[in-house]
Parts: sequence; C-alpha cells; structure tokens
Amino acid sequence: MAHDALAATVASLMPRARTELGELVAFKSVADPAQFPPEECAGAARWVADALRAEGFTDVALLDTPDGTQSVYGFLPGPAGAPTVLLYAHYDVQPPLDEAAWLSPPFTLTERDGRWYGRGAADCKGGFIMHLLALRALKANGGVPVNVKVIAEGSEEMGMGGLELYAEAHPELLAADSIVIGDSGNFRAGLPTVTATLRGMTMLKVRVDTLEGNLHSGQFGGAAPDALAALIRMLDSLRAEDGSTTVDGLASDSVWEGLQYPEEDFRRDARVLDGVELIGSGTVADRIWARPAVTVLGIDCPPVVGATPSVQASARALISLRVPPGTDAAEATRLLTAHLESHIPWGARLDVEQVGQGQPFSADTTSPAYTAMAEAMREAYDGAEMATAGMGGSIPLCDTLGRLYPKAEILLIGLSEPEAQIHAVNESVSPDELRRLSVVEALFLRKYAETVRG
Repeated sequence: MAHDALAATVASLMPRARTELGELVAFKSVADPAQFPPEECAGAARWVADALRAEGFTDVALLDTPDGTQSVYGFLPGPAGAPTVLLYAHYDVQPPLDEAAWLSPPFTLTERDGRWYGRGAADCKGGFIMHLLALRALKANGGVPVNVKVIAEGSEEMGMGGLELYAEAHPELLAADSIVIGDSGNFRAGLPTVTATLRGMTMLKVRVDTLEGNLHSGQFGGAAPDALAALIRMLDSLRAEDGSTTVDGLASDSVWEGLQYPEEDFRRDARVLDGVELIGSGTVADRIWARPAVTVLGIDCPPVVGATPSVQASARALISLRVPPGTDAAEATRLLTAHLESHIPWGARLDVEQVGQGQPFSADTTSPAYTAMAEAMREAYDGAEMATAGMGGSIPLCDTLGRLYPKAEILLIGLSEPEAQIHAVNESVSPDELRRLSVVEALFLRKYAETVRG
C-alpha cells in the first residue's frame, strides 16, 4: 500500500530528522535584535536555504523583507501540468523566557520522556522539518507529484508583517493552487486536526506620564498622580468582573459551533492551578476561538528588588488583543486605542504606538483539498477521522495569502498540540506527531495531485 511505503520511509528518516531539528533549534533565532544578535536569525535562514538546495530546490533565495528580516524561498518543479502547492513554516522563535525554568537548555534539543524539548521544536522549526520529511518520502517512493514552493518566514513571532508586505509587492512569487500552513496543531496528540479559523491580532505599546520625575512617596504620595497606578487602572478597564475582554464598541458575544473543548481538558492543558477559576463566559471554545481576548504582555516599572519609596512618573505596557474572524484587525486597533484614551485616569498623558497587527482567517473546509487532507489523515492515523478546530493564535500571512490568491485552498496543520506548550518554557514536540503528520502531508500531496488531474 502507498501509505505503508511512505510511512516506512518516514520512520527510517526520523533519526536524521532529530539531528536536523537539533541543528535548527540551536540557532537563537528570535527576530528582535534587542534580545539576540541578528546573526542568529541569519544563520537559521542560511540553514533552511541550504536544506532546500540539498533537496533539489531551484531559485532558492533569501528574501530581504521590509521589516529588516529574511524569508527563505525555494521552488521544486514537479511533473508537467501538475498543480502547485505552497508549504509554509517559520524559522524565527519566541524568546525562551525564564531560561532557569527550563529543565534542559532551551536551544539544545533534548529528548526526555518520549518528547524532544527545545525552543521552536514545535513552533515552527519542527514544521519545516515536517515538510522536508514529506518531500523525502515522496522522492523515495515514485517522486513528488506536484510543483512545490516553500516559504520559511523570519519574523512571524514578532508580528511585524515583513513577509506580508513582500508578498503584496511580489504577488506572483507565492501563487499556488493549494497552500499548506505547517504552523498549527492537532486538537490533541493523536487526533488528526485541521485548523479552520485563526484569530487576528493587534499589539500596542503604551506609555503613561504624570510627573517630570519620580517623587518621594512620603513627601508627595497621596496627592501626586502615580503613573504606574494610572496604567494599572487603565488596563483593568479592559476586563469585566468575570475576566471577559471589554473593549468599548468591540463585539464579544460570538459562539463557536464546531468541535468543543471540555473545561476539564482545558484546565489540564493550560495547567490552571487548583481552585483558580477560568475567566470569561460561554464555552471554552467560544472564549478562545470566537471572541476577542486581551492580554497584558509586559509592564515596564521598577522591579521589587531595589525599588525605592517613590511615586512613579512614568510606566509602560505592551498589550495584545486577539480578534476573531468577522472582525477587522484595523478597526479593532482603532477601538482599543480609543478605549485606552477614554479610560486613562486623572488626565494622565498617554502615548499609544502600534507595533504589530494581523487579520483573522477563516478557511473553506468544503474544498477538494480538504477532502484530500481528510483521506490522508484517516490513513496516517489508523482510521481516525479528521477534526476541524479553531485556533486562538494568529498567523497574519494567512489573510494576506487569502486576499492575493482567492482561488487557492488554504489548509493549516502542524505540531503545536497542547502538550507542546509553545511560547512557554519547556516547549517540546512529539516525534510520533512529527512522523505521522509528515506521512499525512506526503499522502495529501499525492491525493491532491490525483484530485486535480481527475
């Protein structure tokens, strides 16, 4: 059987995949020069480009995108008349956060309890390795039946929009009949899943000023306006009593009609402490896939250690707002900015800077590509039926691709199932998921080619 041959090939390639993922994870490719040297991202980009060339890709290029980062492009020609499939991943990663909290070094791929740990192992360097495994399996079993374009983004985690702007300026580059985004994940390990919707996002950096300089809290406290207190009060206005997001003018009552997320499963996946309540109203799926969600990502203020008895003159925060399909991210940005301006207390001065934005995305799950993917998942996962879920995270490029190529079928799969703990400490990937999803992708490319050719 075709499935058996592809599965056997992928299984034989797994030791090589682990070595390559370890090499890629070793690059500290956080797309923020304030945190890590830009050479780390440059090194990862070169690694990806070399890997594509080794697989026979032509036209491999490091694309200088408008945000100052690089995306890697390559083209692998298929048979005459074959459809073109674009495979996406990103090689940049989130910062490791508290490195002391990692049980193994974040940039050293480490096997533990049947999983491979390291920053980017699942999100999304593992996604690039998944693409390589699928293509290698096909090459070893009759050849790749489609034209393949690969794009590996260099700043997805920062939300700076470089690749979106580049694609808009060069619309022919990423044109394809079908697009596989390898940056989502199964609803649960072992349950094959495509992601049908993504929330969009906006990020604002805010600064509150009240005084020309800090003041002694004993001499002036009680009358002098405290910038940190003003910031806290303003941020608190973004949530209702139950923790629901409340941005003036922004709808927050949508309902998710598909696959549900049992609360006890969510509490376990999110590692909520015993006795601590979940926030918001409606089902868990409503809250994380269909409604807006605000998060304060960081606050600049004096640390507890070394703090002095002072009234603060200035304070800053970084705010993220996730917006569901059906909501325009630019309009959400406008509403969030207006909300903050109207809720800043005591006449404090407020400066708002937008530092990232991406539109939400919703896929057509009735397309031929989804039929081919469902068949591929059923075979690779021993008869399990494909589930369709939403994802609360954002992949800004999806909306851009949907607008540029309205006839292209866009599918989202990947390695970021709940146990992967992406964006958190001790991120990991399941090698079993990597193996199975690589087989899924290989089967999909073969079935999709057959579907298009009739």
